[in-house]
This record gives sequence, C-alpha cells and structure tokens, in this order.
Amino acid sequence: MAFGDGRDKVCAFINIDMEAVSNWAEKQGISYSGYLDLTSRPQVYKLITECVEKANADLANDPQLANSQISRFVILHKELDADDGELTRTRKVRRGFIGDKYGELIDALYDGRDHQFIETQVKFEDGREGVISADLKIADTRIFPAVKRLPEARTGNERAQDR
Repeated sequence: MAFGDGRDKVCAFINIDMEAVSNWAEKQGISYSGYLDLTSRPQVYKLITECVEKANADLANDPQLANSQISRFVILHKELDADDGELTRTRKVRRGFIGDKYGELIDALYDGRDHQFIETQVKFEDGREGVISADLKIADTRIFPAVKRLPEARTGNERAQDR
C-alpha cells in the first residue's frame, strides 16, 4: 500500500507473499519461525529492496510515473486481514482504516526514522483476540532520475509543413 498523495515522496507498506518468500528462504537456507520472524530477516529486506528498486527503475522510464517511485518502505509485521478490518471481504484495502490504525508507522516513514515499534490488535482464526508487537525496520530505496524521451522522429512532410 503506497502513500504519497499531497506529500513530497512516496512511501509504502509491504506485505510479503508468505508462500513465495518462504520458498525463496528455504532455497537460501534461511530458517524462520513464522511470518514476523521471516519479515524481519535482513536477507528478506534485501530481497524486497531489490524488487522495489527494480519497480522504481521501471517507473523512471515513464515520465508520467517517475514521481511515483517508492523512496521508503516497511514490511508489515502481519498480513493485512479482513478480520482485522484492514481489507474488505473482497480483499480490497481499506485505506482510511489503515491510515488511522497505522498512523504512527506512516509518520515514522515520513519523519526519516529507521525503525518504529508498533503494537497491533488482531483477531485470530479461532476468534480469540490478541496483540502483535514488533520493532519494524524502515528501509530507504534508490530513486532513479526520470528518463527523458527524445522527440519522435518526424517525416519530411511534417518538417516541410513547419516551414
């Protein structure tokens, strides 16, 4: 989930795809005990930083999107969940709710902090409620200069019309 409307830069919350990243971690020989442990691993932050920077480089190739590059991100300590009110039942992000719930984390992204402690109320699948807390790392990424497009080649007739 990206933030940036009315701000000077774009920052983002990232949820990893647990299945994909856990398969990658297994191939890399990285052991972990669950989602929170996996997301806090330096190797996972490096992987996600590389992915964000690749996306930033692609955005830089489009002058209309170059200002949409993500400058900072945090990997959330839990997956966004409809049971916690963060997603609709059709899995759409509830931006206003998330903005309120994670306001201190958004502030940390824009204030330049390199980490932020957070405690989050959650509902477990069995109906119990609890709190997940973590000291989350905030990562900076490279921003690429917008690629300048050369004017499209013009035909001889178009040049002649200019005269």
